[in-house]
Amino acid sequence: MNKLRHMSLFMSIVEAGSITAAADKLNLSKSVLSQHLKKLEAELAITLLKRTTRRQSLTPAGERFYQHCHQMHNVAEQAWNEVFELQHEPMGLITITAPHGLMNSIVVPAITNAFKPYTQVKFNLICDDAHLDLMQHNIDLAIRVGESPDSNYRQTAIGTLHDCLCQKRAIEIDLHKVSYIANHWQANNISHNINGQTYQFDVKHRTNTLMQTVALIEAGCGIGLIPDTLAYHNSQMQVIARLAQSTIYALHPYSAAIPLAVSMARHAIELKLANKQRTE
Repeated sequence: MNKLRHMSLFMSIVEAGSITAAADKLNLSKSVLSQHLKKLEAELAITLLKRTTRRQSLTPAGERFYQHCHQMHNVAEQAWNEVFELQHEPMGLITITAPHGLMNSIVVPAITNAFKPYTQVKFNLICDDAHLDLMQHNIDLAIRVGESPDSNYRQTAIGTLHDCLCQKRAIEIDLHKVSYIANHWQANNISHNINGQTYQFDVKHRTNTLMQTVALIEAGCGIGLIPDTLAYHNSQMQVIARLAQSTIYALHPYSAAIPLAVSMARHAIELKLANKQRTE
Protein backbone atom coordinates (compact mmCIF):
# COMPACT_ATOMS: atom_id res chain seq x y z
CA MET A 1 0.00 0.00 0.00
CA ASN A 2 1.36 3.40 -0.98
CA LYS A 3 0.61 5.18 2.28
CA LEU A 4 1.76 8.63 1.22
CA ARG A 5 -0.33 8.55 -1.96
CA HIS A 6 -3.41 7.39 -0.07
CA MET A 7 -2.94 10.15 2.48
CA SER A 8 -2.55 12.76 -0.26
CA LEU A 9 -5.69 11.58 -2.05
CA PHE A 10 -7.66 11.49 1.20
CA MET A 11 -6.66 15.08 1.96
CA SER A 12 -7.79 16.10 -1.54
CA ILE A 13 -11.21 14.46 -1.03
CA VAL A 14 -11.68 16.25 2.28
CA GLU A 15 -10.62 19.65 1.01
CA ALA A 16 -12.57 19.39 -2.26
CA GLY A 17 -15.78 18.59 -0.35
CA SER A 18 -16.66 15.49 -2.38
CA ILE A 19 -15.12 12.62 -4.32
CA THR A 20 -16.57 14.05 -7.54
CA ALA A 21 -14.97 17.47 -7.02
CA ALA A 22 -11.66 15.89 -5.98
CA ALA A 23 -11.70 13.60 -9.03
CA ASP A 24 -12.20 16.59 -11.33
CA LYS A 25 -9.38 18.52 -9.64
CA LEU A 26 -6.96 15.59 -9.78
CA ASN A 27 -7.99 14.51 -13.28
CA LEU A 28 -8.90 11.04 -12.00
CA SER A 29 -12.06 9.04 -12.44
CA LYS A 30 -14.58 9.08 -9.60
CA SER A 31 -14.46 5.29 -9.33
CA VAL A 32 -10.66 5.22 -8.99
CA LEU A 33 -10.73 7.80 -6.20
CA SER A 34 -13.57 5.97 -4.46
CA GLN A 35 -11.56 2.73 -4.55
CA HIS A 36 -8.58 4.52 -3.00
CA LEU A 37 -10.75 5.67 -0.11
CA LYS A 38 -12.19 2.16 0.40
CA LYS A 39 -8.70 0.60 0.44
CA LEU A 40 -7.48 3.21 2.91
CA GLU A 41 -10.37 2.62 5.32
CA ALA A 42 -9.97 -1.15 4.95
CA GLU A 43 -6.26 -0.92 5.73
CA LEU A 44 -6.93 1.22 8.81
CA ALA A 45 -10.03 -0.85 9.74
CA ILE A 46 -11.98 2.29 10.53
CA THR A 47 -14.36 4.72 8.82
CA LEU A 48 -12.78 8.06 8.08
CA LEU A 49 -15.45 9.76 6.05
CA LYS A 50 -19.25 9.55 6.34
CA ARG A 51 -20.84 10.11 2.94
CA THR A 52 -24.30 10.52 1.50
CA THR A 53 -25.27 11.44 -2.05
CA ARG A 54 -25.24 15.14 -1.11
CA ARG A 55 -22.63 15.62 1.57
CA GLN A 56 -19.66 14.18 3.42
CA SER A 57 -18.28 14.68 6.91
CA LEU A 58 -15.28 13.47 8.81
CA THR A 59 -15.52 10.99 11.65
CA PRO A 60 -13.40 11.74 14.76
CA ALA A 61 -10.78 9.31 13.46
CA GLY A 62 -11.05 10.92 10.03
CA GLU A 63 -10.49 14.37 11.54
CA ARG A 64 -7.29 13.26 13.28
CA PHE A 65 -6.10 11.42 10.19
CA TYR A 66 -6.76 14.47 8.03
CA GLN A 67 -4.63 16.65 10.33
CA HIS A 68 -1.72 14.24 9.91
CA CYS A 69 -2.25 14.21 6.15
CA HIS A 70 -2.16 18.00 6.12
CA GLN A 71 1.07 18.04 8.15
CA MET A 72 2.61 15.51 5.78
CA HIS A 73 1.63 17.69 2.83
CA ASN A 74 3.21 20.76 4.45
CA VAL A 75 6.45 18.87 5.14
CA ALA A 76 6.57 17.69 1.52
CA GLU A 77 5.95 21.22 0.25
CA GLN A 78 8.69 22.58 2.51
CA ALA A 79 11.14 19.92 1.29
CA TRP A 80 10.48 20.76 -2.35
CA ASN A 81 10.65 24.50 -1.76
CA GLU A 82 13.94 24.30 0.13
CA VAL A 83 15.56 22.23 -2.61
CA PHE A 84 14.34 24.66 -5.27
CA GLU A 85 15.76 27.54 -3.20
CA LEU A 86 19.18 25.87 -3.28
CA GLN A 87 19.19 26.38 -7.04
CA HIS A 88 18.35 30.07 -6.70
CA GLU A 89 20.49 31.02 -3.71
CA PRO A 90 23.50 29.01 -2.53
CA MET A 91 23.48 27.76 1.05
CA GLY A 92 24.83 24.95 3.17
CA LEU A 93 28.22 23.22 3.28
CA ILE A 94 30.50 22.94 0.24
CA THR A 95 33.64 20.79 0.47
CA ILE A 96 36.49 21.71 -1.89
CA THR A 97 39.90 20.10 -2.24
CA ALA A 98 42.88 21.62 -4.03
CA PRO A 99 46.68 21.24 -3.99
CA HIS A 100 48.90 23.58 -1.97
CA GLY A 101 49.88 25.49 -5.08
CA LEU A 102 46.31 26.55 -5.75
CA MET A 103 44.40 26.61 -2.46
CA ASN A 104 45.59 29.84 -0.82
CA SER A 105 46.54 31.73 -3.98
CA ILE A 106 43.55 30.88 -6.20
CA VAL A 107 40.74 28.90 -4.55
CA VAL A 108 40.36 30.80 -1.25
CA PRO A 109 40.30 34.34 -2.71
CA ALA A 110 38.01 33.18 -5.53
CA ILE A 111 35.34 31.57 -3.38
CA THR A 112 35.42 34.08 -0.52
CA ASN A 113 34.77 36.85 -3.01
CA ALA A 114 32.07 34.91 -4.89
CA PHE A 115 30.12 33.92 -1.77
CA LYS A 116 30.54 37.13 0.19
CA PRO A 117 26.82 38.04 -0.16
CA TYR A 118 25.68 34.51 0.79
CA THR A 119 26.10 34.12 4.53
CA GLN A 120 24.40 30.70 4.61
CA VAL A 121 27.28 29.08 2.71
CA LYS A 122 29.89 27.20 4.77
CA PHE A 123 33.29 26.06 3.47
CA ASN A 124 35.10 22.82 4.22
CA LEU A 125 38.51 23.18 2.54
CA ILE A 126 40.91 20.25 2.15
CA CYS A 127 44.41 21.28 1.05
CA ASP A 128 46.10 18.14 -0.24
CA ASP A 129 48.39 17.41 -3.18
CA ALA A 130 47.01 13.85 -3.33
CA HIS A 131 44.05 12.98 -5.57
CA LEU A 132 41.46 12.22 -2.90
CA ASP A 133 38.41 10.13 -3.76
CA LEU A 134 35.47 12.51 -4.00
CA MET A 135 32.84 10.09 -2.73
CA GLN A 136 34.93 8.70 0.12
CA HIS A 137 35.72 12.19 1.44
CA ASN A 138 32.34 13.78 0.59
CA ILE A 139 34.01 16.27 -1.72
CA ASP A 140 31.81 18.52 -3.88
CA LEU A 141 34.57 20.04 -6.00
CA ALA A 142 38.17 19.01 -6.64
CA ILE A 143 40.71 21.29 -8.31
CA ARG A 144 43.61 19.33 -9.79
CA VAL A 145 46.69 19.96 -11.89
CA GLY A 146 46.63 17.60 -14.85
CA GLU A 147 43.88 15.34 -16.13
CA SER A 148 42.69 12.34 -14.13
CA PRO A 149 42.46 9.71 -16.91
CA ASP A 150 41.01 6.94 -14.75
CA SER A 151 38.42 9.12 -13.05
CA ASN A 152 34.70 8.43 -13.41
CA TYR A 153 33.93 11.95 -12.25
CA ARG A 154 33.03 14.89 -14.48
CA GLN A 155 36.14 16.97 -15.16
CA THR A 156 36.48 20.27 -16.99
CA ALA A 157 39.60 22.23 -17.93
CA ILE A 158 39.39 25.62 -16.18
CA GLY A 159 42.85 27.14 -16.63
CA THR A 160 46.59 26.61 -16.74
CA LEU A 161 49.68 27.12 -14.63
CA HIS A 162 53.43 27.11 -15.31
CA ASP A 163 56.17 25.55 -13.22
CA CYS A 164 58.80 28.13 -12.37
CA LEU A 165 62.37 27.34 -11.42
CA CYS A 166 62.98 29.53 -8.38
CA GLN A 167 65.74 30.62 -6.02
CA LYS A 168 65.92 32.75 -2.90
CA ARG A 169 65.89 36.40 -3.88
CA ALA A 170 69.08 38.48 -3.72
CA ILE A 171 71.61 35.66 -3.54
CA GLU A 172 74.19 34.64 -6.14
CA ILE A 173 73.95 31.09 -7.54
CA ASP A 174 75.84 29.01 -10.07
CA LEU A 175 73.38 26.84 -12.02
CA HIS A 176 76.15 24.29 -12.59
CA LYS A 177 76.77 23.80 -8.86
CA VAL A 178 73.61 24.86 -7.02
CA SER A 179 71.73 22.37 -4.82
CA TYR A 180 68.42 21.15 -6.22
CA ILE A 181 65.27 20.72 -4.12
CA ALA A 182 62.97 18.15 -5.71
CA ASN A 183 59.24 17.78 -5.20
CA HIS A 184 58.05 14.26 -4.43
CA TRP A 185 56.87 13.69 -8.01
CA GLN A 186 60.24 14.53 -9.62
CA ALA A 187 62.94 12.03 -10.61
CA ASN A 188 66.47 11.92 -9.22
CA ASN A 189 68.18 13.13 -12.38
CA ILE A 190 66.64 16.40 -13.48
CA SER A 191 67.28 18.61 -16.48
CA HIS A 192 65.81 22.00 -17.40
CA ASN A 193 66.17 24.11 -20.51
CA ILE A 194 66.97 27.65 -19.40
CA ASN A 195 67.39 30.35 -22.02
CA GLY A 196 68.19 27.77 -24.68
CA GLN A 197 70.77 25.90 -22.58
CA THR A 198 70.16 22.53 -20.91
CA TYR A 199 71.26 22.16 -17.31
CA GLN A 200 71.54 18.86 -15.42
CA PHE A 201 70.82 18.79 -11.69
CA ASP A 202 71.44 16.17 -9.02
CA VAL A 203 68.83 16.17 -6.26
CA LYS A 204 70.19 17.12 -2.84
CA HIS A 205 66.95 17.72 -0.96
CA ARG A 206 63.51 16.15 -1.48
CA THR A 207 60.11 17.11 -0.06
CA ASN A 208 56.67 15.51 0.02
CA THR A 209 54.72 18.78 -0.01
CA LEU A 210 55.06 21.91 -2.08
CA MET A 211 55.17 24.15 0.98
CA GLN A 212 58.29 22.34 2.21
CA THR A 213 59.94 23.07 -1.14
CA VAL A 214 58.97 26.72 -0.76
CA ALA A 215 60.39 26.83 2.78
CA LEU A 216 63.71 25.32 1.72
CA ILE A 217 64.07 27.78 -1.18
CA GLU A 218 63.24 30.69 1.15
CA ALA A 219 65.94 29.41 3.51
CA GLY A 220 68.51 29.52 0.69
CA CYS A 221 68.96 25.74 0.54
CA GLY A 222 68.85 25.59 -3.25
CA ILE A 223 66.56 25.96 -6.25
CA GLY A 224 63.33 24.14 -7.09
CA LEU A 225 60.10 24.13 -9.03
CA ILE A 226 57.23 26.26 -7.74
CA PRO A 227 53.96 26.92 -9.62
CA ASP A 228 53.51 30.45 -10.93
CA THR A 229 50.46 30.83 -8.69
CA LEU A 230 52.92 31.03 -5.78
CA ALA A 231 56.21 32.08 -7.34
CA TYR A 232 55.13 35.53 -8.52
CA HIS A 233 53.44 36.39 -5.22
CA ASN A 234 56.30 35.49 -2.88
CA SER A 235 58.60 38.41 -2.13
CA GLN A 236 61.38 36.03 -1.07
CA MET A 237 61.36 34.19 -4.41
CA GLN A 238 63.12 35.02 -7.63
CA VAL A 239 62.02 33.23 -10.80
CA ILE A 240 64.98 31.87 -12.75
CA ALA A 241 62.93 30.45 -15.62
CA ARG A 242 59.32 29.78 -16.53
CA LEU A 243 59.05 26.15 -17.65
CA ALA A 244 56.33 23.60 -18.46
CA GLN A 245 52.65 24.50 -18.66
CA SER A 246 49.99 22.25 -17.09
CA THR A 247 46.21 22.30 -17.39
CA ILE A 248 44.07 22.74 -14.29
CA TYR A 249 40.87 20.70 -14.04
CA ALA A 250 37.75 20.92 -11.89
CA LEU A 251 36.05 17.64 -10.96
CA HIS A 252 32.73 16.94 -9.27
CA PRO A 253 30.72 13.78 -8.53
CA TYR A 254 27.31 15.00 -9.73
CA SER A 255 25.76 13.13 -12.66
CA ALA A 256 22.67 15.31 -13.06
CA ALA A 257 22.17 18.96 -12.12
CA ILE A 258 25.16 20.49 -10.34
CA PRO A 259 24.28 22.25 -7.05
CA LEU A 260 24.35 26.02 -7.43
CA ALA A 261 27.12 26.48 -4.85
CA VAL A 262 29.36 24.02 -6.70
CA SER A 263 28.83 25.63 -10.11
CA MET A 264 29.39 29.09 -8.60
CA ALA A 265 32.62 27.98 -6.94
CA ARG A 266 33.92 26.38 -10.13
CA HIS A 267 33.12 29.50 -12.15
CA ALA A 268 34.76 31.79 -9.59
CA ILE A 269 37.96 29.71 -9.58
CA GLU A 270 38.01 29.66 -13.38
CA LEU A 271 37.72 33.47 -13.46
CA LYS A 272 40.50 33.83 -10.90
CA LEU A 273 42.77 31.65 -13.05
CA ALA A 274 41.91 33.69 -16.15
CA ASN A 275 42.73 36.93 -14.32
CA LYS A 276 46.04 35.43 -13.16
CA GLN A 277 47.02 34.73 -16.75
CA ARG A 278 46.11 38.25 -17.87
CA THR A 279 48.27 39.85 -15.18
CA GLU A 280 51.37 37.69 -15.75
